[in-house]
Formats: sequence, C-alpha cells, structure tokens
Amino acid sequence: MEFFCYHRDRPGSHSLRGELVEEHWSYMDRYAAELIARGPTFADDGETVSGSVHIVDLPDAAAARAFAFDEPNYQAGVYRDVLLRRWRNLLGRTMWEFPGGASGGDRFLVLGLGAGPAADLELPADRAELIAYGPLLSDDGVSRLGTAALLRAADPDRARAVLTAERYADVEVHAWEFGGRR
Repeated sequence: MEFFCYHRDRPGSHSLRGELVEEHWSYMDRYAAELIARGPTFADDGETVSGSVHIVDLPDAAAARAFAFDEPNYQAGVYRDVLLRRWRNLLGRTMWEFPGGASGGDRFLVLGLGAGPAADLELPADRAELIAYGPLLSDDGVSRLGTAALLRAADPDRARAVLTAERYADVEVHAWEFGGRR
C-alpha cells in the first residue's frame, strides 16, 4: 500500500531540525527500499525548510502510522502536524526514475485538498515534468480526498496549473527538492 506523508514544520523549529538531520536520514535509510519520493519543502523565502514529504510503500496503515509518528523529527517536536493519506502512484515509478534527473529547474509539491466530486482522475496530458502524481485517498482506499503532485515547473503558478484548482477546496503549492543524503 502506498502512502503520502507530509510533515509540516512547527514555527521556530529550524535549529532543532538541524540538530536531528543525521537521525532523520538514518531513520529514512531503514526505508530506502520502500520510498517512492522524499524531500523537504521550503517557505516563501526559498531557504527555510517548512516540511518534509515522504511517499512510501508499506504493508498496511499501521506500518504507515509507525513510519510517520516514530520519525525522529516528529518525536522531538519539529513538526506541527502530519498529513498521512493512502496514495496511488499513477506514474508507476520512483522520483529517482524521473527522466529529468534530481537537479535543474524549480521543483514543487502541489496538494489539491477538499471534499466534493473527485477531480483530476487522469494523469495530465503533459507528463514530462511530473516527478510523482496520484490521488490522496481515504483510509480504506475508496474515497478520493484530493491529489498530490511533485513536479518541475517554471514557477508556482505553472505548478498549480497541473491541477484543476476550482475543483478543490484548497490548492497548496510549496517549493520542494529531492531529499536524502547527498
């Protein structure tokens, strides 16, 4: 089962996050084979880390909750909240298989959130810049609660355009980059 996990940083936790970077990476090393995508998001200044995205393939919801809530930054209080949802990998690949590579160009996380009729059921016609794309699902995997995309785009507005914004209660766009050890 695939899961989308977005840990959002608590204001003022930047120095604590820095102290725990090795613990975080060591924890993630244990899940290397299960990770589909990972990496930090950034505040509007483009420098300050604002959260961490992890898309992971785990046996069940209990394993996903353990992954999200046993994470060292979560345990230490770096994060203010966690979005954890079932997810479906519509591209069928990991971020490391993205033809555009790990660097070059601006990267974004786009989240379409909200209730109502499901939107963006099919992959966008222009898939060349998609790194990861799929629906956010209810715990039972039946109801569609939104869409999550990682992509390369020229700017936040172009990134937002990957989703049909008016079909969601809210669309968030965050600067993002490939994560992990360098």
